Amino acid sequence: MNLVVGATGVLGTEICSQLARKGKRVRALVRKSSSPERVEALRKLGAELVTGDVTDRASLDAACRGVHTVFSTATAIQSQQEGNTLDRVDREGQANLVDAAAAAGVKRFVFISFRMGRDDVDFPLRAAKRATAERLRSSGMPWTVIEASIFMEVWLGPHLGFDAANGRARVIGSGDQKISWVSYYDVAAIAVAAAESADAENQTIAVGGPEALSPHEVIRIFEGKAGRKFEIERLPETAIEQMRASAKNPVEETFAGLMLFYARGDEIEMRDTLRRYPRRLTTVREYADRVLAG
Repeated sequence: MNLVVGATGVLGTEICSQLARKGKRVRALVRKSSSPERVEALRKLGAELVTGDVTDRASLDAACRGVHTVFSTATAIQSQQEGNTLDRVDREGQANLVDAAAAAGVKRFVFISFRMGRDDVDFPLRAAKRATAERLRSSGMPWTVIEASIFMEVWLGPHLGFDAANGRARVIGSGDQKISWVSYYDVAAIAVAAAESADAENQTIAVGGPEALSPHEVIRIFEGKAGRKFEIERLPETAIEQMRASAKNPVEETFAGLMLFYARGDEIEMRDTLRRYPRRLTTVREYADRVLAG
């Protein structure tokens, strides 16, 4: 049995989907407040639904019972639910989950995180992810940490200023830094493959896309496919530093920290990882085709 925590999120649902397509048994942790549409989508995949919350240890003990592998994508970074703070979910909640999984004798815990980046860029979500990874390493339970690079579906989307449909793009930083843009489909696939691989036990695996491209190169790809020039908004690194310094809460500080990470680039060499977990990775060009097709 595979337990997916964070199952109603985009990445968690995709992990459930890929497990189901492989004929694996899936148990999905859903909250009482979860979107009915997303819960129904999990039901249609054939997932066993269990109600619980990472802030409720007893519910996690029940959810982990009889489970071989746990996948956790849970985070409060975009949560609108009152009380779902980064400390409560991403630090304390993940700690509850690790402890419950270890107590239940889980054979592999797969934690989906993000790239830690430079040590001089710290922020609350990064600190919480690091604390979870450290707790896993000391849990005595076999673990795998997936550190994903910049998600193209998130950072090349209109909610973060990249509005391809209307020909507008925000450039964060200089725009020349290389980034290994990755699709959440590929992160899910590698997480599922690594969970079943002995050589991924007690390992941290960096996951990026098939090539590193600068934001300027990405914009040129979209412009070429759209057949028009984009209107560019620029957000220099100095402005992000000011946002970080004036942040009024952990979420604002985290968003500024994530933008600094983006602004400084992240290149990942994927050849060795793909030798171990073969997959044809999604390109930015393919993503652009999908976005522009509507």
